[in-house]
Amino acid sequence: MMNLEAYQLPTIFVVGLVAILGACEIGRLFGIRATGRGGDDVSTLEGAVLGLLALMIGFTFAMALTRFEARRDAVLNEANAIGTTALRARLLPAPHSAEALKSLREYVKIRLDITQRVVTATELKAAIGRSNEIQEALWQNAKGLAAKDTGFVPTGVFIQSLNEMIDNQGKRLHALKTRVPNIVLLALYGVAIVAFSFAGYANGLEARRLRLPIYVMGTLVSAVILLIQDLDRPAAGFINVSQQPMIDTAASIATYTD
Repeated sequence: MMNLEAYQLPTIFVVGLVAILGACEIGRLFGIRATGRGGDDVSTLEGAVLGLLALMIGFTFAMALTRFEARRDAVLNEANAIGTTALRARLLPAPHSAEALKSLREYVKIRLDITQRVVTATELKAAIGRSNEIQEALWQNAKGLAAKDTGFVPTGVFIQSLNEMIDNQGKRLHALKTRVPNIVLLALYGVAIVAFSFAGYANGLEARRLRLPIYVMGTLVSAVILLIQDLDRPAAGFINVSQQPMIDTAASIATYTD
């Protein structure tokens, strides 16, 4: 099965638009040949298929938008968790406080670096691996402090926020990987092609055969489908999740004294 994520969005838009308008022209040719030989039910079928297309567009757009909002919330939640961990790290005794803040600065930097450009799967895997190493170092740091004094309150609250930070990384990675199923997008294009072939057929049956309205509608439908795919691509599309919460957190941690 064709995987749409393997192709750039402009390429998908052009190919999809050509397929939709091509189907319209093929349907129009069949309609011209069928002129005067019935076709009373064509308008009913055309309306039904276009209604199905509208339903699928609405359903798929809702799926993509929900996933986009989940990725946006994941960035905010992770930034808040990192910020809280950094604040509580300042309560730790030296030199543990300085080590924790240094690790958290690198941790945030990794988060920002992978969002500034489109990274490969190898680069993403390396960034996740380094993040896990930093988490382990912070955990061992807190574990050592807790072993020295089990009643030390700052260590306890630091461990709590560190645990939340680790959990939020998992949630954010899950949100990044959750996409609209490829089969749904392919079905959307399939329904659009069938719908516009019916529209072209109905146009061919008319005495006045105007292409412009159908072409404009086909272009709009292709643009909406492109928007759906753009929302579903957090790093490679034109619509990106704002990283401002993480930028603000990095700026705040940079001002903390060791």
